[in-house]
Amino acid sequence: MSSGRGALEGIRVLDVTQVMAGPFCAMQLCDMGADVIKVEPPAGDSTRQMACVGGHESAAFNAVNRGKRGIVLDLKRVRGQDAFRRLLARADILIENSRPGVMQRFGLDYASLAPDHPALIYASISGYGQTGPDASKGGLDLIAQGVSGLMSVTGEPGGPPVKIGVPLTDLGAALFALSGILAALHYRTRTGRGQYVDTSLVEAGIAFSVWESAEYFARGVRPEPMGSAHRLIAPYQAFRCADGHITVGAATDALFQRLCDLLGHPDWPTDPDFADNTRRVRHRVKLAERIEAITALEPCATWVARLDAAGIPCGPINDYRGAFDDPQVRARGMVVNIDHPTLGAIRSLGSPIKMSETPAVVERRAPMLGEHTQEVLTEAGYSDREIAAVMAECGLGPAR
Repeated sequence: MSSGRGALEGIRVLDVTQVMAGPFCAMQLCDMGADVIKVEPPAGDSTRQMACVGGHESAAFNAVNRGKRGIVLDLKRVRGQDAFRRLLARADILIENSRPGVMQRFGLDYASLAPDHPALIYASISGYGQTGPDASKGGLDLIAQGVSGLMSVTGEPGGPPVKIGVPLTDLGAALFALSGILAALHYRTRTGRGQYVDTSLVEAGIAFSVWESAEYFARGVRPEPMGSAHRLIAPYQAFRCADGHITVGAATDALFQRLCDLLGHPDWPTDPDFADNTRRVRHRVKLAERIEAITALEPCATWVARLDAAGIPCGPINDYRGAFDDPQVRARGMVVNIDHPTLGAIRSLGSPIKMSETPAVVERRAPMLGEHTQEVLTEAGYSDREIAAVMAECGLGPAR
């Protein structure tokens, strides 16, 4: 039975991040029950200008900042820096994704803060990491996908480099940072000491290259793009049908035999080219052509039904309308409705983490620009007069 409380209830996070990687990381903590305070500059997170509907509100900003409380501080000014330091007195975690050196210029880097806040867990997400010859360079998902090698193995054989459709290094860095933060929290419960967590977009891309690195390290061969195919298993890819494509993963000898039986060719496993997985991988193109010559004769739904009945892993290739309308996706709560004062009813992604005692809470919208500044500064011990001065410095006008 659920306790109704988040696993991270009582943990406070200062989220000094923008755009994707940092906000997504902090949002996961928020979903798990942490009190996440989004600290924005006077102009707001630049994501507020993406897919903008009106003012500073946008679907993009809401997608990675739901559930947070939002304040505005100008960290380039002394008053803003002082306010931030006062907020640290009650913070457990700080997450930032500025270019290396920016927080140091403000005197808000880990080395500057740790002596006065030894229990603080401080996480930095950057393009290349905090050390190394490229540490000072700015990082974007597109650039990191190229540097890490991901784009070299994405797309069709012989084609130009292709970016992965989702910002994988942004999201990957966010989740690696999250993993480090949660491990650091566990360490702190044992020792009372916080620590510094440092990860990057490029390292996330490298870390995801599991099969590609295995092939390169073992054989010294540079991995090439393979379309939808798998470099170590066959058949395991998309196949054309009469009205589109489906995916099929007959990854074992037993599954391959079942597939061959279903396709009306129970003899294929006796062909020397297809006798085991190693040879099927070597001759994957010929094998795919044989399979597709049959699947192309009938519709996707027909083949999915037959493959499901035979116990062979398969599925349709949905567009996002199909994905979000999928009964399984909806049954798992991966689409939720949230009310927003200016955007109206908006749909948001649910949490993929299901916890029996402390389920994730995905029901609150992202904050309006500076919405909780007065509330948060009051909690930090600021007087109304002090709050008015901080907000006036940021161009927010009267406290709200």
